[in-house]
Amino acid sequence: MTTSGAGKTQVRDPPEVLARFHGNLDLVDIVAKQTFRRVGQAIALEDLTAFGQEGLLRAARSFDEERGVPFRRWASVRITGAVIDGVRAWGRLPKRLYRELAAAQAASDVAEAYDEEFSAMPVSSPEGASERLTTYLTSMATALAVGGASGSSRESVDVDADGNAVTPEELVAREEFGARVRAVVAKLPERERAIVEKHYFGGITLDDAAASLGLSKSWGSRLHARAIEAITKELHRSGDL
Repeated sequence: MTTSGAGKTQVRDPPEVLARFHGNLDLVDIVAKQTFRRVGQAIALEDLTAFGQEGLLRAARSFDEERGVPFRRWASVRITGAVIDGVRAWGRLPKRLYRELAAAQAASDVAEAYDEEFSAMPVSSPEGASERLTTYLTSMATALAVGGASGSSRESVDVDADGNAVTPEELVAREEFGARVRAVVAKLPERERAIVEKHYFGGITLDDAAASLGLSKSWGSRLHARAIEAITKELHRSGDL
């Protein structure tokens, strides 16, 4: 695998990077096919695969064993993010699909933050491992819910993800849940609130939201995970999750 451009010398990746890339192309196929089932014929499977391969290559180049995160987990998150970013940049999909992709991206963002945070803090007991897994899974579920509620139901089409008709009651429930999520977000500390509002309601990537606040990608990812944890606790307390 090489990189090149006008006036630039080609650079060949070292063997370990190439081995990671070629040894994990099956992950690209999995993510590309899962996404293809969501977007139907709007984007060719070959394009989704190309997005995923770019994500895998970036993962292979940036992988650091000292993080303590297995490479396939590291790669899976980045492949998913690359495919979703590619689809969202396409600009030709129904708003319903954009919300689904936003939800998937939110869950991927939370997974990435937890992978980095948890790898730096090993657990010392089965109870601690169980608590960590619960936090991980519930936060992922919240990220999916918040991502899916980020758009207004007034903008949504009248079918669900499977193409079935959505009833007026379901549309009202969706809008009410979205309003409750926004109310919870409004109570977050300033920076957590800002990054959630920019990312979910402003429609920009998490990286861009962090940059707009003068934060590094890593710190923005951690603030996002903290915000999702806080939202999870509040929605559970109120019975909305």
